[in-house]
Order: sequence, then structure tokens, then C-alpha cells
Amino acid sequence: MSESTPRRASRSHASGQAGSSPAGSSPVGSRSQGKRPPHAGTAAAVVALALVALLAVVVWWTVTADPSAEWVSPLGTLAAWTVFVPAALVARRIPARHAAAVVLLGSFLVGAAAIAAPPATSNDSARYAWDGIVQKAGISPYAHFPADEALRPLRPAWLFQEAGPDGTCHTNPFPTGTETTTNIPGGSTLCTAINRPAVPTVYPAVAELYFLAVRLIPGSEVGFIAFQLAGLILSLAITAALLAFLRRTGRPAHQAMWWAWSPLVAFEAINGAHVDALGAALALAAGLLLVGGRALGSGMVFGAAVATKLIPAINAPALLYRRPVRFVAAAVATFAAAYVPYVLASGWAVLGYLPEYLRSEGYDGQDSPRFTLLKLVLPASWAGPAALVLLLGLALYVWRTTNATRPWDGQVLMVGGTLLIVSPSYPWYALLLIPFVVLSRRYEFTAIAPVLAMMYFTGAEPYGQLIARLGLSAVAVLLVVATVARRRPRQATT
Repeated sequence: MSESTPRRASRSHASGQAGSSPAGSSPVGSRSQGKRPPHAGTAAAVVALALVALLAVVVWWTVTADPSAEWVSPLGTLAAWTVFVPAALVARRIPARHAAAVVLLGSFLVGAAAIAAPPATSNDSARYAWDGIVQKAGISPYAHFPADEALRPLRPAWLFQEAGPDGTCHTNPFPTGTETTTNIPGGSTLCTAINRPAVPTVYPAVAELYFLAVRLIPGSEVGFIAFQLAGLILSLAITAALLAFLRRTGRPAHQAMWWAWSPLVAFEAINGAHVDALGAALALAAGLLLVGGRALGSGMVFGAAVATKLIPAINAPALLYRRPVRFVAAAVATFAAAYVPYVLASGWAVLGYLPEYLRSEGYDGQDSPRFTLLKLVLPASWAGPAALVLLLGLALYVWRTTNATRPWDGQVLMVGGTLLIVSPSYPWYALLLIPFVVLSRRYEFTAIAPVLAMMYFTGAEPYGQLIARLGLSAVAVLLVVATVARRRPRQATT
């Protein structure tokens, strides 16, 4: 899934001009080699749109099918990626004059299909909505947990309902799955769509500001669609930013489709409405600003990205090559400033559930799906420390080798390497990776996304670990082969 053409050839394709013929070659032969059918480009555009329309249908079917059927999401995800790959190949032949429009149209079609139903595989946006509703009422999201009876007047029916007469929640399930808690006065049961309703929020300050912004206008009765529309807007904004960069640098506009039409974006950024899309947008902006010589602005945006989900911090080694002191100072100041109102309102409670969350997610390496590849060769107790050593080594390598004009080469390596080493089994974490796949043209890294999705769906099932090991191992081999293949042309020309 990678483009093997040299950079010079891709720029020639971007400008729509044939490259000059080698010295001594026949003009007739040159013309015959560059001759294409008159309507080949139009046909490619039509076929690409047909494939992206089919992709939209697959996405629509996946999100609107019965959520209780556990086979729907894995099957739909695999089908979506199966359609996406040929769409990516056909998109390379779209004429330059039509490519941007086709990419944007396809992005809108897939996005519209993704918001046709509530989130299909995750209830994270339920917590987003609740945190936004609470803040809209003037209450810090870190001060109370969702099941707290003090917040009962704020509970909308689409997020909370009382248990049935028998004390169970089976009478009124939520589309994203029903959570229950008995941690309320009287020991009664509360039914809610919110994950971990008996603990405070885990999200950082900029994410909370985003949750508030999305919920400021809609009334409390407006459901999941608010964050899904916000996810669609973020997705389109990233597509537009990528298209603008590609046009400015003379690269083919069709390359943006690796984000715009990605099933990962459709399912996780739009249908699932994960806040990771905002983190990806800010991390992308930080890289583009730094290349433009705006270290201060880049640092500020990067600080906001880290204060959105923390995970974007792994981009740092690829961004510390230009005025690092100014960059780091701006990032730290922005991160701290975002927390000021919440610290004033809640004090140390702003840490929320984060410390316990890290322990519950198995990042200590014990009895968890984390560090899957390392556990193939190391005892489970060694996996965590070994991962730390590998990540530090990778960070040092990226920091020492990053090209000042192409920091995204380091970003895609740092983010992709971290996902492989840590193997978090949450596909939406890969949203941070895809924009840098586009910028670096390291399309093989896209393979990480469907593997994480399958890990998420299979979990601890009997074959879950086998799928994780096979999938991640296959991706690792693919990345090695693609890296070797890319270096051979360079060695041949030296």
C-alpha cells in the first residue's frame, strides 16, 4: 500500500506534465510511452467515486445494523478496509484538476454515512456529552462523578435512566451499551450510557474545553449527534489542511484520501466521535507551523494537543529541532494555562481517574493485551520496562535524524512505532498517525489501524491474543520490507 515512485516522479505527476525523455531516446518512443487514452483520467475519477460510494454504503450498514450482533462491527470494518485499498489505488489516476474535489466529495459521503446512527462500538462520547453538560451548568467535571446524586437534576434521559422493577437495566438499553452502578444512596441501580459512571473524568483540560464548546449551543436533549457532527467538521478540516499543504508543495491532491476516506476516520473520528481527532488536528498543525518557521505558535498548538489526550506528546522528539527552548516553553505554558480554571475550581482533583486508569489498562505489563509483540519473546513482567527502553531509543533516533523540512517522517515513525510496541488495542489511537502517513507518504503504516480494530473487537476472546500476535507481527514485517524497498533506490543512485 505504498507508493514506490521517487519524489521527483511524484512531483512530475502532480504538475500533470510528463518527465523529459532521457538523452538519446527516440521522440516517437517517448510520445508512445507517455500516451494515455483520452478519457482514462475521467474514468479513474468515476471509478474512484463509485468505490468511495460503496465504502459509504459499507460504513452506513455497519453503524446502522443491530448493535447487539457482535459480528457486525468486525465484518463491517474488514469490508470497509477491503473497499478502501482499491479506492486508494484508483485514486492515484484521478486527473490533478479533479483530484481535490473528488477527495472532498468522498470525505463528505463517507462522513455522512458515519453519522447515520449513534456510535456503534464505543460509548466514550457519552462521557464527553456529560462533561460538557456539567460544565454548561457551571460545575467542574473533575468535582463529581456521573452517578453522584448531587447532579441528578442535570441527567438527560438519553444518558441516564432508572433501573427496572427487578433492579436490572435490560428494559431500556442504550445504543452504545448500558453501564450500571450501585454506588448511589439506598443501593439502587442506575442505568447509564456513560463508561465508568462511578469515577471522575479522565480527560485533560483542552478536551474538557472542547466538550463544553460542543455542548454550549445544543440543549441537553440533543444526543450523540452533536459530537458526531463535531467529529465530521474536524475530519473535513484536516482534509482541507492536507489538501492545502499538498497543493502548496506541488504534490498530488489524491494523497489526502488516505485520511479523507479512511475507514478509521469514518468509524472512530466521526461515528465514534473520539476526541483523538482534535488531538490529531492540533498535532498536524504543530508540525506544519514548525516547518513554516513559527516555533512559538507550533509550541502553543502542541501544548494544546497534549492537553487534549496526552498521547500526542509522543510527537515531541520529531519537533525539537528548531528553537527547542522556545517550543518547549510555549507548549508547557499552554498546557498549564488550559488547566488554570479547573485547578482553581477543583484543586488536585483535576488528575481525575487518570492514575487509576493507567493501572486498570494494564500498562504495568502484567496480564494485559499491552506489549503484545514484546511478550512473544520476553516474560510479561519484563515487557513494560523493555517497552520503555525501546521507546526511549526510538525517541532518541527520531530526534537525531529528523529532517527539518520533513518532521512528519519522524512523527509517523514515532507514533507508529509506539502503537506497535505498546499495542493499545484502541483503534482510535491511530487517528494521530494517519495525517503523518499522508505527509510522509509512508502508507504502509496505515495497516496498523485495522489490526488495532480487530484487537479491540476480539479482546480477551479465545482467539483474541492469537489475532493480536499475528496481526501485529504481519504489520512489523510489512514495515521492515517497505523500509528496505524504499532505501534500495537511494543506494542505487549513490
